Amino acid sequence: MAAWLSEGVIREVAGGIAPYVLRTPTLKWPVPALCSELDCELFVKLELMQRTGSFKARGAINTLQKMRRSGASALPGVTAFSAGNHAIATAYAAAMLDTQAKVVMPRSANAFRVERCRAYGAEIVFGETIADLMAIVERLQTQEGLALIHPFEGEGTVQGTATVGLELCEDVGELDAVIVPVGGGGLISGVAAAVKALQPGCRVIGVEPGGASGMSDSLAQGNPLASVSVQTIADSLGAPMHLPRTYELVQRHVDQMVTVSDDALRDGMRQLFADLKLAVEPACAAALAALKGPLAGQLSGQRVALIACGSNIDLQTWSEHVAASTP
Repeated sequence: MAAWLSEGVIREVAGGIAPYVLRTPTLKWPVPALCSELDCELFVKLELMQRTGSFKARGAINTLQKMRRSGASALPGVTAFSAGNHAIATAYAAAMLDTQAKVVMPRSANAFRVERCRAYGAEIVFGETIADLMAIVERLQTQEGLALIHPFEGEGTVQGTATVGLELCEDVGELDAVIVPVGGGGLISGVAAAVKALQPGCRVIGVEPGGASGMSDSLAQGNPLASVSVQTIADSLGAPMHLPRTYELVQRHVDQMVTVSDDALRDGMRQLFADLKLAVEPACAAALAALKGPLAGQLSGQRVALIACGSNIDLQTWSEHVAASTP
């Protein structure tokens, strides 16, 4: 295990970010029908209840704290590029740690997420394509001196997500498998590092939408893809590229990758509402969709945990997805 992701460091990070994030609950699945159908003991880590509505707050806070400790006390502000969840988290971290945020979002970003960024005091800059977003971020760094909080590749980001795995292992005890949604890889690389440090025998399984399978394709190719085609309703999992640090962590610590369809994501959204009364974004349903789909029968008789990663979705969009699902 890399020294910067050791158990001791993860615990130190957890203590450092504790004033600004919630220790989200982990529930045993309350409706027995699904557990009987899947023949497993099922738990769900409710990271959608995190401040900012997703796990992203952990990495953003830790990254900004690390910047401050490194001597960037006169930092004029931070920037980030994101379709939503990471932008919200960056805006939140800046507000909590008394600096400015200027976040770069696609013009197609969900209006609900844009307004959440503004509610935390962030300035929004819009671009059309991923190339636009990257160019704007680079300009903000060079011309305005803003520091980048990366959505998935930074050391501070991954240390922050590792605290999700730490809490899960502490709260549930021995597990046989953890299923984690995968976008850029920041969440699963941190969770996997923590889980493998605390429970080396636990399998870590990643799940991507079939229309955004960049990490699976990167692993098959043997190196991180510089460009990924994204066509999925799970925009939070639509990373446009993959990068070396998170790719290497996934390659080292993740046991299996699977993909699910958009229809399976919609069905997972419907079941999360039916069983837990949770209204979630498509990405949040990915782990459940994988357990019911490509992993069905593989985890029989085992203790399994799902990471429910985020809930930043407006009522109309959520309703449309659930209405389109097949009971």
